[in-house]
Amino acid sequence: MTQIPTSETSPRRVTETEARHANRAWWDLDADDYQGEHGAFLGDVDFVWCPERLREDDVRLLGDVQGKSILELGAGAAAASRWLRREGARPVAMDLSAGMLRHASDAARRSGVRVPLIQADALALPFRADSFDIVCTAFGAIPFVADSAAAMREVARVLRPGGSWVFSVTHPMRWVFWDEPDESGLLVRNSYFDRSPYVERDESGRVTYLEQHRTVGDRVRELVAAGFVLRDLVEPEWPEGHEQVWGQWSPLRGRLFPGTAIFVCHLPAVSS
Repeated sequence: MTQIPTSETSPRRVTETEARHANRAWWDLDADDYQGEHGAFLGDVDFVWCPERLREDDVRLLGDVQGKSILELGAGAAAASRWLRREGARPVAMDLSAGMLRHASDAARRSGVRVPLIQADALALPFRADSFDIVCTAFGAIPFVADSAAAMREVARVLRPGGSWVFSVTHPMRWVFWDEPDESGLLVRNSYFDRSPYVERDESGRVTYLEQHRTVGDRVRELVAAGFVLRDLVEPEWPEGHEQVWGQWSPLRGRLFPGTAIFVCHLPAVSS
């Protein structure tokens, strides 16, 4: 759920190592500002899927979580994992950023709801195969890794047959617009079919921030190739009375076109 500052995309290919280092450094440095700006919206013990304020408590995209073993990828301050714990699940919150996990520890002390916190990479999940009933993330990991197809395969590896994989990302059609919440963000400027990542570099050329783009079709093909069945694609509408601006998300844009896509998938159960 980050706003991408307006800039040209870099024509040079970014390696997975560059992406990993940039993501860790960016979120470590930005953790305090991010929580200061968005922490109240996300809450200490809540599961908010997107800036449109769609909450798991209302939509139940994960189904019944009682007693389920759940991995939250890109958990940030882990508010969703703490909500899952209160619902009777057995969650694990994982993030690449130590800065974000520090905020997760702080929120655990405030709320009294504690969950295991693990610092790890989404492309190398430190879990055995068939470890979880559900894997989920709200804007974590998937938009930032260079090889999101590999991330899908890792999720499939750690899920048990019949398990669910539910994740939200910026809606792919948003790529055609600059990330401005006002009228200037209504003008098409980029090609939907250009998969070049958005990249920021410092004066030495080192990657300091990046975000990846995949079309809706790309996402579906990644999921199918990893063995998933897509059950639903949720495009939250902007709710009446919600006037809060979050980066590129705003009432103006949200009432005209979707800002978030939530993919609801499962692995087929093993036939007896």
